Amino acid sequence: MDTFFIGHGPVKVIIDETIPVRSFLQAWKSDTLPETPKAILMISGHWDTLDTPTVNGLATEPNDILYDFTGFPEFFYQLKYPAPGAPHVAQRVKDLLDTAGFGPVKEDKARGLDHGAWIPLKLMYPDANIPVCELSVQTGKSAGYHYKLGSALAPLRDEGVLIIGSGHVTHNFKARGPEDKPIPKWASDFDAWFKDALLNGRYDDVNTCEKVEGYKMNHIKPDHLFPLHIALGAAGKGAKATLMHHSWTDNVISYASYRFTAGQ
Repeated sequence: MDTFFIGHGPVKVIIDETIPVRSFLQAWKSDTLPETPKAILMISGHWDTLDTPTVNGLATEPNDILYDFTGFPEFFYQLKYPAPGAPHVAQRVKDLLDTAGFGPVKEDKARGLDHGAWIPLKLMYPDANIPVCELSVQTGKSAGYHYKLGSALAPLRDEGVLIIGSGHVTHNFKARGPEDKPIPKWASDFDAWFKDALLNGRYDDVNTCEKVEGYKMNHIKPDHLFPLHIALGAAGKGAKATLMHHSWTDNVISYASYRFTAGQ
C-alpha cells in the first residue's frame, strides 16, 4: 500500500465545483487507488497535540465528526460521514509508536474526525464504509521528528492500511487573496522547492525544511505541513515521490498532492 499526502481543501470543496482539487478527490477510487483498503489512518493538519502523539477511532461505532469551522450556511452543519472507527488500527499505531520511543501515546476516545479528515474522505470514499482512525501532529516537534514517526508506522502498509497525510504545502491562511492575482513569489518558490526536493529524493532536505527561505511565511504554524513528513516516512527508505495533483486557491494555498511508493 502506497502512502499519500493530499491538499484537503476548504469546507466548501464539498459543493464548489470550481475548486480544482475536488475532481481529483472524487476520482480517487477510479484514477488513484482502485483497491479498497482494510482501514484508513488519517493524519490531519487540524489536530495538533503539540508534543504527544494521540490517536482516536478506538471504538467500532461510527466516528463522530467535528464541525470545526464557523460562518458557513446551515447545510454544512448537517453533513455526515459515519465511517466506522478502527480500534485495531488505533491500537496498532499506539503499539508501534510506543515501541519506537514516541510514547506514551495518548488515546482520545471522545474525539471525532476533524474536517481535514472527513471532508476529503467524503469525496474520496463517499460510502463511508471503511474504518477510519486519526493521528495527531505535534507542532512542538520538528519535521524530522514527524518523518521518523512515520517510519515507525511503515508496517501498517503491509497490513492493508491506507496512510494519508492531509494538509497543504503552503498554508498562510492570513495572506489569502483574490484568485486573479499572481501567486506571490514566497509561496510559489516554497512550493517549487518542495516539489523539486521530493521528486529528486532529497529527503534529508525535506526533513530539515525549517531552514528553507519562506518556511515561516508559508507556515506560521507547521500543522498543515507535518502530515506530509509522516506519510513520506511511512513509505520507507528509498521511497519514490510522484506529484499527483497541483492547483492553487486563495492566491497562496497550494494543493500539491503526492504519492509515495515504497522502494524495491
